[in-house]
This record gives sequence, C-alpha cells and structure tokens, in this order.
Amino acid sequence: MSFKNKIKNLNWKEEEESIYAKTAKDVEVALSKENRTLEDFKALISPAGEGYVEQMAQLSNRLTQERFGKTIQFYIPLYLSNECQNICTYCGFSLDVKIERKTLSDEEILKEVEIIKSYGYDHVLLVTGEANKTVGVDYIKNAVQLLKPHFSNIAIEVQPLEQEEYETLIAEGINAVLVYQETYNKENYKKHHPKGKKSNFEYRLDTHDRLGRAGVRKMGLGVLIGLEDWRTDSLFCASHLDYLEKKYWKTKYAISFPRLRPCAGGVELKSVMTDKQLVQLICAYRLFNQEVELSMSTRESKIFRENSVQLGITSISADAKTDPGGYANPKVNLEQFEINDKRPTSEFVKAIEAKGYEAVFKNWDNSLQ
Repeated sequence: MSFKNKIKNLNWKEEEESIYAKTAKDVEVALSKENRTLEDFKALISPAGEGYVEQMAQLSNRLTQERFGKTIQFYIPLYLSNECQNICTYCGFSLDVKIERKTLSDEEILKEVEIIKSYGYDHVLLVTGEANKTVGVDYIKNAVQLLKPHFSNIAIEVQPLEQEEYETLIAEGINAVLVYQETYNKENYKKHHPKGKKSNFEYRLDTHDRLGRAGVRKMGLGVLIGLEDWRTDSLFCASHLDYLEKKYWKTKYAISFPRLRPCAGGVELKSVMTDKQLVQLICAYRLFNQEVELSMSTRESKIFRENSVQLGITSISADAKTDPGGYANPKVNLEQFEINDKRPTSEFVKAIEAKGYEAVFKNWDNSLQ
C-alpha cells in the first residue's frame, strides 16, 4: 500500500471538523505526553492551541536542543531553469505567466557555483521548473556531475520522477529530494493546477513512495501555506510524514513551511496564517516528531527567521536568489517568488550567533547522524 491509497480513508471535511473541535483540555493532554499521536498534533495546531504557543515554544526549544544541539545547518538554492510546462495559480514560473525563460548552460552553472562557494556553502539545493524536455533527468544528471567536485551535499527540487530515474540520480550523488504536494485537498488541487503533468494529484502524491523504494537518503515534504485551510493541510502532511517514517525507516525526513508570497502569477490566499500561527505549527511538528528536520526559507522576515532558530528550526537558507543566473547577474529579475530576508549570509550568521547558535556549512548531514 502507498500513501495515495491510505489517503482515501481520510475525509478532508471530517478531519477539519475534528481539528476545530479540539479543546484546551486536549491541548494540555498533548503537552503532558512524551510521545504524541496525530490526534495530539490536531490539538496542537487547533485554534485552542493558539493559547498555548508560549508553552509549546519552550518545550520545542528544549527538545530541539536535546536532539540537534544549538546548531543551524545552512543551505542555498541554485535555480537552474524557470522553464515550466505546468499552469499553477500561485507560481511565477507558471506556463501562462509572460516572463523571459532561462535555462543555465554548463558555463553559467559554474559561474553561479563560483559565487555560491565564495559565501561558504557546501550544501546546495538544485531547483528547476517542471519541463521534462528541457530540464529532464539528463540535464539534472549533468548538473550534478558539474557540482559534485564543489559540494559535499546536493539536493534537488524538480519535477516528480519515476523510481528508476531517482535511482539513477541517487547513484550519481543526490543526497536529498524535496517534493511538495502543495495541497492535500484533492477536490481543489485541480483548481490550482489546471494544466500540465502536475495536475495529476495521485501521481504527485505517490512520489515519496517512489523515492522510498529508490532508497533516497533524505526526502522533504510540505504544503504551500495559503492555498487551503493551513491546519487541515498540515494534518494531512503530518499523516504523510508518519506513514513514510514507518514504511521507509532508513530515510531521513524534512518539513518546510513555505507561506505564499507575491509572485508574477499571483493568487488569492484562501487561508491567511499569522506569524503566531506559524510559530504554533513549527512547534507542533517538533513536539510531534523529535527527529524530523524543520527548514526555513528566505520567504520570511528578518526578525522571524532569527527567532525561528529558537523554536525548532534546524535548517535555513540565506543569500538566496530564486531566478536562474541570479547570483552572477543579480539585476536580472526572473524570480519564482519574492524574497523577504535579503541579508547576506555573513550578516545572518552573526545574527544567529548572537543568540548562541552555531552556523554549520560543512558536512551538512553528518551532524544529524
């Protein structure tokens, strides 16, 4: 059985009602436990849970330090292409958005690498739009071969692939694969993805099972916060994580928290999440799962990102450009979404060091063994 079969037993409306019915007593019970269930996770992310965010944050901080220490792992995204065959309502790379399309050549990739390495990074996340003919497996494999001499840890965030294709890339040197379901609401998924291969809800949902069978070292998952009710979407994502950890127990896992930000595509938010609610969600994941890596991007504000390291975040990016060629040519604007925290890496490192945390760049995964 794969998660796409298991999800058929989860009713979106019923799960939503269950979350919103949780009481302060349910939250207190969840906080009192050492090992928490999905029912406890519901209580922690519920409206009732908002009244306990301070307690959640204190507990989350303690649990994170016990497992990961006071270290923050740094990574940086490298956008290889903004070409895409999908239409997505929220993305600046969407096929129907009139922007200049760009796919980096070998020479351009190496120029980006030169600049990224000057910042001190040893972990890079390769990102592309979903355009199989332009940036398919052969293109990604070639990019990995170019980058292997320069980085000890290479992750990818590209279109979902077949198990055999993942096996090829893993053998080539890929350490991690990130695939976000965007929303687990099958009924409305098609509304946000009207055209392209990404419109196939079940194929995308089955991606992590293909990754598990391929033997990937680490996989990332998450939802695009704002497309649907964030609490219900997060519950489904936590259910997905729970399933994956039990079935593919040799693999490590990571959760990201991307809140919708302005982009060339533009979309009306269905669910607006406040900063306090994002803190609530981050802490809920840490209390639910003390092993999972929690990651934060440059979508968020300077102050929030600095404080997030004390909430449970263990992995963070900085100095990010979300357009292909953006490091070597920063004046070119082909962004997937708008960056919020634009500080250079060195400045952000000083900010978290002032809070007593160590920024880790080398041997990215080894400290988590």
